[in-house]
Amino acid sequence: MHSTKDNLQVLYEDNHIIAVNKRPGDIVQGDKTGDKPLVDVVKEYIAHKYNKPGAVFLGVVHRLDRPTSGVIIFARTSKALSRLNKLFATRTTEKIYWAVVKNEPPKEKDTLVHYMVRNSKQNKSYANNKEIPNGKKAILHYRLIRKLNHYYALEITLETGRHHQIRSQLSAVGMPIKGDLKYGFDRSNPDGSIHLHARELKFTHPVTKEILQIIAPTPRDVLWDTFI
Repeated sequence: MHSTKDNLQVLYEDNHIIAVNKRPGDIVQGDKTGDKPLVDVVKEYIAHKYNKPGAVFLGVVHRLDRPTSGVIIFARTSKALSRLNKLFATRTTEKIYWAVVKNEPPKEKDTLVHYMVRNSKQNKSYANNKEIPNGKKAILHYRLIRKLNHYYALEITLETGRHHQIRSQLSAVGMPIKGDLKYGFDRSNPDGSIHLHARELKFTHPVTKEILQIIAPTPRDVLWDTFI
């Protein structure tokens, strides 16, 4: 599944930043698959829209896992990039995710704390209940927002940003995300997506200093549509 600039969903843009809705299957930056990354699609969109000859500057600020959808921000200037990098590094951004899980949450709302260890060979992170050597503390908060047929919709906010954090932590408490074979769901979604969506991003604009709240519509499918 690849984006082209024609079906790129731009959520916000100005001279300094551009925010798009990443579709499941899109990669943010190039990887060994050789598939066209979202950063290149957005560069083409900018070059075409503003009739820019030559190379377009576009800085990658953060990423989402390939099967995940939702808000991604790119920097259009080096000044915006360094400031956004700082915002994300100091976690002064607010991110809200939506997830669909199969099993009923143990509580209506809860805070999960684990110690994560990443296995790069498997491209997987393991969540442990107790502190362990090399384990990085991972904290998320969830609340149940809706019960769907056989599924449960959660809203999640992150306090830390670890590799595969939401996927691994929810799986560790018996709530694997729909379609996420890697973390214990029993079958994949037909399109290779998982039901995890970066719904909202709130942050201070790197240049104008206004507070921006960017919301990404969910992908079109029966479950997400019921959710809304």
